[in-house]
Amino acid sequence: MEYIIRVEGLNLHLQGRHILKDISFNVKRGEIFTILGGSGSGKTTITKCLVGLYKPTSGRVEVFGKDLSTLRLLELDEVRRKIGYVFQGAALFDSLRVWENVVFYHLEHDNMKEEELRQKALKYLQMVGLSEEVLDLYPSELSGGMKKRVGIARAIATNPELIIYDEPTSGLDPITSRLIDELIISLRDKTNSTAIVVSHDMVSAFTISDRIMVLKEGQVVQVGSKEEILNSNIPFVREFLKKGLGNFQALSRG
Repeated sequence: MEYIIRVEGLNLHLQGRHILKDISFNVKRGEIFTILGGSGSGKTTITKCLVGLYKPTSGRVEVFGKDLSTLRLLELDEVRRKIGYVFQGAALFDSLRVWENVVFYHLEHDNMKEEELRQKALKYLQMVGLSEEVLDLYPSELSGGMKKRVGIARAIATNPELIIYDEPTSGLDPITSRLIDELIISLRDKTNSTAIVVSHDMVSAFTISDRIMVLKEGQVVQVGSKEEILNSNIPFVREFLKKGLGNFQALSRG
């Protein structure tokens, strides 16, 4: 079994606060691994450690077999090139058209003609269910769901081995949220990539995930399959699910 990520005893102190407390987990190649927890539980902070933005106070963060804390900047950049990141608010560049947003990395790093770049952008937009009609639109002309899709298209445009989604359904209506869920699963299957999803959306987590890690105040409460989490005997997990899923016992039996 191959692990894309290994985190062991991760502790992080920032500005005198103990943000992450002895975090340990592994992510297998090809799985969708969701980090679930309330606001301020440390979900996004963990992903920042996974891309080397934060260096652990103690512990080990290993991505693609490399201990990030030991890497020089150029070596860290090589790891980051294998990672696509979908930001919570899409984080599109307002002054750039959709196609320029999608192939932004190639605009900055490759000497490619505009038509070639437009065709590359269209390829990835079509993978997320958007058409040629959006190529020349600006982010302000897109709906929330379309912005999320463009953000995902940009993340996959570098053919990453790992995609990190930060609250991919945040701010979306239930129907669009489920479409994004379907897209995350589809892209994993089509691109043979691995996905880490940061979420507080219970329905999304139990729709897409192979395994789930539940956090509370910077600590791991439980890691397990959907069934293991749904049938947890840990009081915090049971209460958390009850508030987020309502009659989660019925869902568990289904």
